[in-house]
This record gives sequence, structure tokens and C-alpha cells, in this order.
Amino acid sequence: MALDFVAGCLGGCAGVIVGHPFDTIKVRLQTQDGSSPKYRGSLDCFRATLKTESIRGFYRGVTSPMAGVAVINAVVFGVYGFESPDSVAVHFASGVAAGAGQSLLGSPIELAKTRLQVQGLGSKSSIYSGPVDCLRQIHRSEGVRGVFRGLGSTVLRDAPAFGVYFASYEYLVRRTSEKNGSASNFQLMMAGGLAGVFSWMVSYP
Repeated sequence: MALDFVAGCLGGCAGVIVGHPFDTIKVRLQTQDGSSPKYRGSLDCFRATLKTESIRGFYRGVTSPMAGVAVINAVVFGVYGFESPDSVAVHFASGVAAGAGQSLLGSPIELAKTRLQVQGLGSKSSIYSGPVDCLRQIHRSEGVRGVFRGLGSTVLRDAPAFGVYFASYEYLVRRTSEKNGSASNFQLMMAGGLAGVFSWMVSYP
């Protein structure tokens, strides 16, 4: 379990570093004014961000998810390991429990990340110096409820996503092991990648 936790932390950090620029583009496209959109699409958003903010613009708010990776993985692998799943169905249920549990931490992290990603765009001025300052100001002006704004949506997104991820990963690994005796590192990587795709298909809306 400790090895899984360390691997999860390292993998999570790598995932944040690689995926955050794409997440920034996604968030900016999702939050722009629909009546007069600033960007025509993903490629236009990429070009505009690179031109006006350089590479640093793609990593706005990255410290928030990076700082939370270790704790989130501790919650996820702690809950998941405690359940000691055996069948694929139990893997799904354990994943749902892990996803719901980590949402308590993930929701404020997501809130700070999103606000940092879109601040300073257009007529908006930069008012947050970082994720801690962002959450501090939100708490000061909106209270605890403001810090956990969107928690329900985060649970609805992450609980089934984690369930699908763990269940599909376990299923793919078992099928591969049945055919070949044991899964190779490449097959494990492919299983993880496909499980990630399946989980996003469920959670993206």
C-alpha cells in the first residue's frame, strides 16, 4: 500500500505537470462569455495564451493541484486499501467511496485552481497571489460555504469517475493476466490509460 501511495503521488505530480496546460485551455473555453467568446476553439486559446502570457500562462494555478496531490492520494489509497476489494464490483464501490472522500479536499483545490486560471483575463484584474491567498479571501468574503462551493458537483463527478477507473483497470489487468499469466509493464500502462479514458467519459459532463 505504501508503494502504491508513493507511485500514486509521483504519477499524480507528473500528470499535473503534463496535463495542467490542457486543463487551463479547457477551463478558459468553458468559462468564456458564450455571447461574445474570446476564443474560437482550443487551438486559438492556445495561441492567444502563448502570445500574451507565454508558457507561464498555461501553468496558472498549478501550485494548487500540485500541493494537493499527496494528500488526495493518501485519502484515495487509504480508503481504497481499507476496503480490500476483490471482485470488480467491489473495486467499483471502493473507487466510489475513495472519490467521494477525496472530494472534500479536491473541491477547494479545484475552486482555487479555476479562479487562478481565469483571473487577469479581459477586464478582470489579478486579485489572488496564489491558492492559499485565494482560499483565504474566499473564506473572508463568503465563509466556509464559499470555500466548498461546488462540492456537490465535485462529488457527482469524482465518485463515479474513481469507481469506473478502479473497476475498469482491475478488469483489464485481470483479462490480460488470464491470457498471458501476468501483465507486463506496458500492458499495465495501457490498462491505466484506458481506465483513465473511461473515467473521463463518465465524469466530463
